Amino acid sequence: MVFYRSLGEIPRRRHTQFRDPATGELYYEEMQGEEGFSWTQSFLYHRKLPTVITAADSVELESRELVTNDPLLPRHVLTHKLGTVSDPVTGRTVIVGNADLTVSYVAATESSGLYRNAIGDELCFVESGSAVLESPYGRLAVGEGDYVVIPTSTTHRWVLTSDELRLLVVEGTGSGHIRPPKRFMSPVGQFLDGSPFNERDLRAPDELIQEEGEVEVVVRTRTGCTRYQYAFHPFDVVGWDGYNYPYALNISDYMPSTGALHLPPPTYVTFEGPGFVVCSFVPRLFDYHPDAVKVPYAHSNVDSDEVLFYTGDFISRAGTGIEQGSMSLHPAGYIHGPQPGSHEKTLEVKSTTETAVMIDTFAPLQIGAAALGVEDPAYPWSWARGTGQAVAADGR
Repeated sequence: MVFYRSLGEIPRRRHTQFRDPATGELYYEEMQGEEGFSWTQSFLYHRKLPTVITAADSVELESRELVTNDPLLPRHVLTHKLGTVSDPVTGRTVIVGNADLTVSYVAATESSGLYRNAIGDELCFVESGSAVLESPYGRLAVGEGDYVVIPTSTTHRWVLTSDELRLLVVEGTGSGHIRPPKRFMSPVGQFLDGSPFNERDLRAPDELIQEEGEVEVVVRTRTGCTRYQYAFHPFDVVGWDGYNYPYALNISDYMPSTGALHLPPPTYVTFEGPGFVVCSFVPRLFDYHPDAVKVPYAHSNVDSDEVLFYTGDFISRAGTGIEQGSMSLHPAGYIHGPQPGSHEKTLEVKSTTETAVMIDTFAPLQIGAAALGVEDPAYPWSWARGTGQAVAADGR
């Protein structure tokens, strides 16, 4: 992470004796760090050894099968047609993915078990509902519109505080980490003045958890999934400090830039990872030049695939079937842009109420096999509407 936090009791120096004042028993230090021992780190202090496993077995989680986008077409996945599942971790449906990331969606009705992603960071966007993300770092309450960053190998569980929790999940694949954009940061990691969000907008866990006893933890690894039985509960931390911990940012706290003429999507970058960026489109004033065309120009994404997850009105694609929870894919090499007629319709509009999460990747995306079952087959031909061109629903 980008700044230091401390919660609970910690010793004056690292790697020194730290004992329970009541019993005299030694606490056990655990370091969770990135890029070996050469990047950000946190140090946690457990009542019991965090390393003792008593059993292990292989488990199967959700299908992550991907298929090639061939013939190359734009795609529109109606995520709300996937229905609800019980678990917000094991019930995820992969929508798109490549060697750099996997993008999934889930609508869950129950809390999860303990889980650890040992492959890469997770960036979860809460479309609706509320929960508490529990981890050795404590409790982090999250709700609608929150981005939640979970560092690699953080044991955690989602505890629902609403009847349903809908998540868009971006998982890195271990070649690096999901972080705020470098261009917003000073060389020592402080947010620069003028960045669209800063340290005051980020929320970290604020209450430690004390649990005891044996417990199961499902761990996703580079070779599959393993269920470990731990002799001691990982939520027995008396204190921690460092730069590496789960945190949340609400999309409404992202302050957008505006201009006299249209600003390109990289203006709204919010997070970046190896091979991809995540951008936030939020309510904002439209372009104010007297001759401004306020919807985006047609573009062909020469070097990237573009994914948009819609959580509110999106005026430039009105009339295409895009709705709450829609996810579109516009691949590199495919020219796309506003819906015919939207250029003229928006000339006098002063502002937009749209909210959407955009993910741009720099390697081709494949499609989740399960997502094809809730795809809108008419979407690739939606630009013909209003142009007088007759196209059948299947494009023939």
